[in-house]
Amino acid sequence: MNISGNSPPELPLPTVLALSGGIGGAKLALGLAHVVPPEKLMIVGNIGDDFVHFGQHISPDLDTLMYTLSGTADTEKGWGLANESWNFMQALKKLSGTSGACDETWFQLGDQDLATHLERTRRLAKGETLSQITTDFCRKFGIEARIIPASNDAVRTIVETPEGDLAFQNYFVQKRCEPIVSGLRFQGAENALPTPEFMEMFRNQLLQAVVICPSNPILSIDPILAIRGVREALRECSAPVIAVSPIVGGDAVKGPTAKIMRELGHPVSATAVANYYCDFLDGFIVDFQDEAEIPEIQKMDVSVKATETLMTDLETKTVLANTVMDFSRHCGNRTFISQKNGL
Repeated sequence: MNISGNSPPELPLPTVLALSGGIGGAKLALGLAHVVPPEKLMIVGNIGDDFVHFGQHISPDLDTLMYTLSGTADTEKGWGLANESWNFMQALKKLSGTSGACDETWFQLGDQDLATHLERTRRLAKGETLSQITTDFCRKFGIEARIIPASNDAVRTIVETPEGDLAFQNYFVQKRCEPIVSGLRFQGAENALPTPEFMEMFRNQLLQAVVICPSNPILSIDPILAIRGVREALRECSAPVIAVSPIVGGDAVKGPTAKIMRELGHPVSATAVANYYCDFLDGFIVDFQDEAEIPEIQKMDVSVKATETLMTDLETKTVLANTVMDFSRHCGNRTFISQKNGL
């Protein structure tokens, strides 16, 4: 990790914008960073998962992006840092006990990872924005691509269940996604403003593509779309908007995507994901296993391409990223993009 205190150099204006949340989003973001000149790539991370734990501001999706793009992530777990130690958690369990309502050790914090949260919290308390801190962290991790939060304001995913409302991490980690989901809301989104750099990208005449990574559309992308003005900006965007389906063969690759879609009344299919985005979507990439759904998706006036979407190593991440960028250039010539913009 580069811990130099030197000021970052002036970077060229990014020309590719990616929206990402979770492990699947970070995988494609890594691939994009290998096929797009990294200084030309901006990745907007979901902040709906953010929460305060042990007094520390934790940004799981931003950290997953940082650790993945810097090559420091624990690829086996899919989260956190590689070669992590757990002395802090072990000592805390000894002091606090592991039973009863006061036990807060359900959310694991590695010793190295804890440093990220402590420094972020310290700097937020001094008045720095989450975007400023994330940019500086990325520089110190040696990441050339720009990673920014969707907003510097608080947006929190609340999971509505028959047991009552749950903050996202309580649902996802503490409850292991077991409660039935009856609804979702994004607390604070109606008053939150998008990060200025995020909105500036939509005014960038050199913008080549917007990529919706294969993240959970409801838990990871929707909190970004719920922020004031974001969905409208995507509808009016002059560059092609391309999404990659997180559904493969009628199931989610990882996580609770399929479970939540079913519980909220959505079919678990690539078509359902395309429909979720169809008001701003120009192109949609599905896995070969879902080729039969292409005609139905095309009825939405969306261009569709089938390819291998499972990303198991750097090569498959890079191949998919190349496919996304090639496809975006194809979609850029489609007349329905002009129709989307009312031209």
